[in-house]
Amino acid sequence: MPITTLVGRRTRLPLLLAAGALLAGGVTLNVADADAKPADCKATDLFVAPDGSDTAQGTRSSPFKTIEGARDHIRDKGLNRPGRMRCDIDVNLRAGDYPVSSTIDFDDRDSGVDGHRVVYRSYDGAGKARVMGAAPVTGWEEYKDGIYRADVGTDQPFYTLFEDGKRATTARYPNRKSDDEWAPYLTSVLAEPEKEAVHQWLYSHPGDWDASWDLSNAQAVVWSGGSWSWFTDTVPIHDWNPAKNQMTLKYWTRYALMNSRGGSRYFLQNSLDFLDQAGEYYLDFKKGQLYYKPRGDIADVTVLRPTVKTLFDLAGPAPDRRVQNISLDGLSLEYTDFVDWYRNGWISDGDSGEPHKYPEYDRQIEMPRDRFGAVTLTNSKDITLSRLHISDTGYHAVYALFANDGLTVRDSLLENIGGDGIKIEGPYPGEGNTSNGHVLTDNYITHYGELVPGDASGIELMDTGHNTISHSHIKHSARYGVSLEVRPEVAPEDDYARDNTFEYLRIDQAGLDSGDMGAFYTYGVSNVEPHTIDNHVRQVVIGDVIPDASMPDSGTRGVHMDAGGCGFSFEDIEVGKVTDQKYQSYQCNDVKNANWEDDFDAAKMEYDKIGVTASFPYPLPDGDTQ
Repeated sequence: MPITTLVGRRTRLPLLLAAGALLAGGVTLNVADADAKPADCKATDLFVAPDGSDTAQGTRSSPFKTIEGARDHIRDKGLNRPGRMRCDIDVNLRAGDYPVSSTIDFDDRDSGVDGHRVVYRSYDGAGKARVMGAAPVTGWEEYKDGIYRADVGTDQPFYTLFEDGKRATTARYPNRKSDDEWAPYLTSVLAEPEKEAVHQWLYSHPGDWDASWDLSNAQAVVWSGGSWSWFTDTVPIHDWNPAKNQMTLKYWTRYALMNSRGGSRYFLQNSLDFLDQAGEYYLDFKKGQLYYKPRGDIADVTVLRPTVKTLFDLAGPAPDRRVQNISLDGLSLEYTDFVDWYRNGWISDGDSGEPHKYPEYDRQIEMPRDRFGAVTLTNSKDITLSRLHISDTGYHAVYALFANDGLTVRDSLLENIGGDGIKIEGPYPGEGNTSNGHVLTDNYITHYGELVPGDASGIELMDTGHNTISHSHIKHSARYGVSLEVRPEVAPEDDYARDNTFEYLRIDQAGLDSGDMGAFYTYGVSNVEPHTIDNHVRQVVIGDVIPDASMPDSGTRGVHMDAGGCGFSFEDIEVGKVTDQKYQSYQCNDVKNANWEDDFDAAKMEYDKIGVTASFPYPLPDGDTQ
């Protein structure tokens, strides 16, 4: 099993996974003990409070008002300069709300040095300090039929909305079955045989559309690819001709809208004509007017519009000037925005227009406009995100892009996430500045991919290695639970997705609306013989993987090793019901004690250690009792 190193406040500890985590041989070690400061080392304490002032002293009795105020004080006073920083700096956020109207940035000037850390923590307990990227919508006036209208201006459009901590649905047609489902859909048709490869023209069945609709602000959300159900595109409508049952989208979709003579599932959204359900909204971008049908009485609810796409951006100026040794601990991070249109990656090899050793990777990596999360990291080292509660994001919760080493995400609750829960996306293969040594442990990730159901994962790793993913519960997704991806064209010496360990994981309710997938999924990791076994999966329980009945693709699987998904060991794996195979792979992996084989021994499963640990700091959602 590979050795992963976690950088604590004072000490490097091999094989450490989390507070109370199990080490090799069953030994238990406590992070708090490992990170304990020497007796003669007293942290520098700064305080921040909602009723403070950024012209204050930052003391307990005279706190700053904002996180930026404390950050700038550390910079201006040089508290973290080499030779001067003799202990940690603890920035203590008192309980309360911290609204954010612009992203909070950290760079190499904000790093901990000389073996010490700068820690931004919720002083009064996990989740008590709430960093919120949203603002209330006020000035409501009654429109009609239980719908209310407010002026929100045209200078800052937004692409998701919340009522009392619950995401609203963009008014859509057809209406969704429930808040937990994406279906039902319409299905595109083939107007002419030569139009099958088209990515921009969507044709409907006669009678699917109403010619009286106003679609001037509308979008189509499409599982492009016809009979494939791999990726979803969210694309504004350029124009439409209901008489010809034809719609032109503003941008190309990832795949053709017809494929193998099969149509793509889709729904239309953001038209006032679709606003007929409580919890739905419509935004007129051109007039700056928001229409909403509240779930409760408009006088008693709080409707929040997002103000930022990213709450915290930790970015060093370059791979050799990294932001490092910063911790975010115990914070509640709530509300971020989505985008006006979305497509996963470029359509064809080399579409980025940048020279790369493997231009095929353009199709795998997010486009620059979509490289963000509620917490975004690049050019970082030894950043720790602990005891966070991240909720109601427009896109990814945590997104580490390109050159990052030693990221730790532990003891955290991620729920109601627009995209991936945690996404670590390494560099283009074979180009250095690798992404290595991350520890993701004791995390509960649920209801993710809410706005990007296609390709969403609770944890997605791309071209990154020497990582440990453990003791986590991942639940409720249209597509994957955990995925590890590269490209099948990448030569072994340029493939960074090596020496990863996945253990003590529970994955439930994956594959709810997609096909040709696995709750545990890999793509193109090892495509050249001989296949070195250097990625390891052990003690994993996967629940039922059953898609919506409208899903036209091939079936769902527990484990799917796609396009050269080789070089893995699987030991002690249990998979529930699927619509295809529990395990699909080439004959290039080692399997011991998995329930798709006849000699499976359930007694070898360590059920009591699978999922989050007993020390998980938040009440478990979804009625779970683990």
